[in-house]
Amino acid sequence: AYERRFPTCPLIPMFVASDTVNEYKSEDEAIHVIERRCKLDIDAPRLLKKIAGVDYVYFVQKNSLNRRERTLHIEAYNETFSNRVIINEHCSYTVHPDNEDWTCFEQSASLDIKSFFGFESTVEKIAMKQYTSNIKKGKEIIEYYLKQLEEEGITFVPRWTPPVACKLESSTSHTRRPVSPAINIPDSATKESLNNKEILNTSSSPSEPTAGTPDDKLDADYIKRYLGDLTPMQESCLIRLRQWLQETHKGKIPKDEHILRFLRARDFNIDKAREILCQSLTWRKQHQVDYILDTWNPPQVLQDYYAGGWHHHDKDGRPLYVLRLGQMDTKGLVRALGEEALLRYVLSINEEGLRRCEENTKVFGRPISSWTCLVDLEGLNMRHLWRPGVKALLRIIEVVEANYPETLGRLLILRAPRVFPVLWTLVSPFIDDNTRKKFLIYAGNDYQGPGGLLDYIDKEIIPDFLGGECMCEVPEGGLVPKSLYRTAEELENEDIKLWTETIYQSASVFKGAPHEVLIQIVDASSVITWDFDVCKGDIVFNIFHSKRAPQPPKKESLGAHSITSPGGNNVQLIDKVWQLGRDYSMVESPLICKEGESVQGSHVTRWPGFYILQWKFHSMPACATTNLPRVDDVLASLQVSSHKCKVMYYTEVIGSEDFRGSMTSLESSHSGFSQLSAATTSSSQSHSSSMISR
Repeated sequence: AYERRFPTCPLIPMFVASDTVNEYKSEDEAIHVIERRCKLDIDAPRLLKKIAGVDYVYFVQKNSLNRRERTLHIEAYNETFSNRVIINEHCSYTVHPDNEDWTCFEQSASLDIKSFFGFESTVEKIAMKQYTSNIKKGKEIIEYYLKQLEEEGITFVPRWTPPVACKLESSTSHTRRPVSPAINIPDSATKESLNNKEILNTSSSPSEPTAGTPDDKLDADYIKRYLGDLTPMQESCLIRLRQWLQETHKGKIPKDEHILRFLRARDFNIDKAREILCQSLTWRKQHQVDYILDTWNPPQVLQDYYAGGWHHHDKDGRPLYVLRLGQMDTKGLVRALGEEALLRYVLSINEEGLRRCEENTKVFGRPISSWTCLVDLEGLNMRHLWRPGVKALLRIIEVVEANYPETLGRLLILRAPRVFPVLWTLVSPFIDDNTRKKFLIYAGNDYQGPGGLLDYIDKEIIPDFLGGECMCEVPEGGLVPKSLYRTAEELENEDIKLWTETIYQSASVFKGAPHEVLIQIVDASSVITWDFDVCKGDIVFNIFHSKRAPQPPKKESLGAHSITSPGGNNVQLIDKVWQLGRDYSMVESPLICKEGESVQGSHVTRWPGFYILQWKFHSMPACATTNLPRVDDVLASLQVSSHKCKVMYYTEVIGSEDFRGSMTSLESSHSGFSQLSAATTSSSQSHSSSMISR
């Protein structure tokens, strides 16, 4: 299929023609190498072509087909202007190491513009535009020729076998794999995923087994039993994302079912799924959500007046949650508990839902990854549209949508009154489109007719308040006594207490405005330990020492010393008049930390005084021969919307005599959510590594 794009391809307008320069075939026909000179009509401004003095650009492409190893490697480089611009591209088609019915595709390229008549920036933009366009069309083109082959009756290419003589010579040393059917590239992938990483990147070794799950992640029985029906493309996306987590997040990682939810929420676009998954894992770590069921007890007010609870399961085996929203005094609950306690209770409900899904998967012998929610709106009135109550509801929806995607299998809304459209208008914009499609709304007693409740829930478990025979133990709700209401100040203090029950602090890092933490050391040989996550952007981590204390940050100053933002604070301690080497010194080598990494380490102090931990915005390095950034950094910068980074950090000072016995606390209780650990790193001059190993 790939060879059919030569000598020219109508699907690539810029590809005008090609000539074969060299060709080689091995005697056993296992190796076929062909080198072509390709003529391209680049979409560039006419003035630029005139200045350059060319109408066409020539590239040399070398295709190496190895039928024995079942690989196709493609290398290309520019012939035109090679003394001014260097372009290298490499593509490879290989067989997946764990499933030989899959084709793995990998593509990479580099661009180095030395000089181009003063139009370096323009040439770079043109090159990026053309390359991006080609990547997006790559899958479309290969599918076009596959379809063309099928129309000609070619649906299978026999596996290469060595000639008889060769076969006899190598029979003792080679074992062939069984013949597999023709490779079929599925069409189920979304258009957005037509990129240079369409199928699993095979440059890495196959993912290692995860504790608590079957060893062979590609086993068909495992997929059917725990994950459900997946296309080859979806399976590949799951493996890629799981492998990335295993390589970058040391320790325990989320289960396949959890990873799969985030992939489904983003239509199996790996980059988007990885972004929201990393954000969610960081959020879970910061608020210790993994332990909420074991460590947090809901206030009695919630247990008495929150009209919701779990009630058996639906016909598909999904756990069933019943919410009598019309009978619930949302205003009273918010006034008595505050927004944060209400949110935390909803999070505990979701965590319980995940646990019940796992249980039902074992009970029913098939994957259950979501639950059904039945919402009874009888009694809903204008009181439920109280502004702070709606605000709390919208916040809850936002948090749940971000951290529990694809957990709602179906939402049955019953007995919707006339006021419901008003509430729906307020909340629907905050609900994901995929989630909205799962909503079924019934007015009055419509739920009792055809297509109603009986289609989704067995008659035996329909709650009594809906006309069924099953006693439902969900609290009836009712008005919260005003005697339980609390003042705004009390609620604010309670809210702060709820969400600061974490040892981690958040900070924002801006370009030109690092975040700095001051640590005073009295006894030399103390140990400064740190544990931080880079939530957004890339940063440089530094440690400095000063004999004199820096001036405390001025809270009123937004630009010079202190910046406060909803996403975290920013404090700068090192005065601009201070000089490195005179007023303060660097005691560790700078450590560049990428977005998504989790870094732990320590420094054994040599002198008393003041130590400053600094998180600084990491700017892209320029090429050695030019002032232009590297191509991969340009691509990375497109993902960042502003010159802002976010870090979440924890620091601790340990006395020298307690060092050996206390370091385990940093690894265990303080960093309990170990699946977030992206890279356990310590600086090159730090003594912590040897201490830990002892």
